[in-house]
Amino acid sequence: MLGPVLGVGLTGLLFARLYLADGEVAMRAVPSVPSGVWVWILGMLVMLLALEVGHMNQDLGLGQTIKSTIGWAKGWALLALFPLIGACMYIRIETLIRAAGWVALGTLFLTPIFLAAPMAGLPEVLFVSPLKLVGGPGPEFFAVQLYSIEPTDGSTRLRYFTPWSPAAGMIGNMYLIFALSDKRKFWKWMGIISALAMILTSKSRLALAAAMFIWPVVIAVGEAKRPLMWFLATIGLLTLTPMAQAILDWIDATLNSVKSMRADSTRVREMLGEIAMERWWTEAPIWGHGVVERGPHAVEFMPIGSHHTWYGLLFVKGAVGAIALAIPLAWSLIEFALLAVTRSKAGRIAFGMVLLMAFYSIGENLEILAYLIWPGLIAMGIAARELQKMGEPKG
Repeated sequence: MLGPVLGVGLTGLLFARLYLADGEVAMRAVPSVPSGVWVWILGMLVMLLALEVGHMNQDLGLGQTIKSTIGWAKGWALLALFPLIGACMYIRIETLIRAAGWVALGTLFLTPIFLAAPMAGLPEVLFVSPLKLVGGPGPEFFAVQLYSIEPTDGSTRLRYFTPWSPAAGMIGNMYLIFALSDKRKFWKWMGIISALAMILTSKSRLALAAAMFIWPVVIAVGEAKRPLMWFLATIGLLTLTPMAQAILDWIDATLNSVKSMRADSTRVREMLGEIAMERWWTEAPIWGHGVVERGPHAVEFMPIGSHHTWYGLLFVKGAVGAIALAIPLAWSLIEFALLAVTRSKAGRIAFGMVLLMAFYSIGENLEILAYLIWPGLIAMGIAARELQKMGEPKG
């Protein structure tokens, strides 16, 4: 609940500042909204339009439409509100980095306690918050859970303050991006260790792949203006070219190994995607079905469109919904890559965050986890503001 309340509350504060201040003060106090943030705002409004039209086409009724609209406000809308807050409320990127460090410290302190909990005979779930009565995707979003046991091998998986373990891996990767930008050595390395602990104990295949891919790309783009980087890249390319086939074979073997870690999960995900794509294309290609639907026994009754942002968007909101996310993601990826090249700290974090969102869109629903990634979304707004200032004429 805190994420949506924080997003709506800070946006309300921003609007109140605009409304209560006179014209001269308002111009000094609140900067104009950057173009990159406008793209997210428009994209999420189109997402809302797709939702409403989909509900009308499927005759889902007023009650379901209101419920889904509230769900949009708690999910997709946050992808626009938090960048708007970061762009217009003068939040410093250093503040976010230091806050991320404190979260990492607390997480690192709790990790051994969570790992020892099953050995001490403690229950998996301590309690479920009564706030679940206000509604939500499920009780797991309101549960205080110490650990979970993987049914395939009996190993312990941690979820920390997220609804499930793969989400913890995503948040670990987000805090890894923040930690790598921290100039304070103790907090930097503590943050890295804490983030890696979250990634490893989540036992998420996607989290491991993201950790190996995202931060090297962020560092490489951030150093792209340095001749040494291009020299090293050229030497590396010349050295690795004769071994290209062996490297491709190793990558293929690694991917197959990662998939085999949880073969049943991979099978269910692939089947869910096939069902979502077939029903989207044959039944509601433009505006979608409006809501998720329960899948058959073959996919363990998992909702069709879950576990994948793009399949979910196509099934629920059709091609319109998928385009409404694809354009802002592509826009931000390009503009933050250009900002990261200037060795901007905010640009690097924002670029890494957009990469993380794009990466996780193939394995999670971004909408349902938007309330967890708000620090990264605010960093995107800060970077958009910085990019706008660079484009303003001097004088």
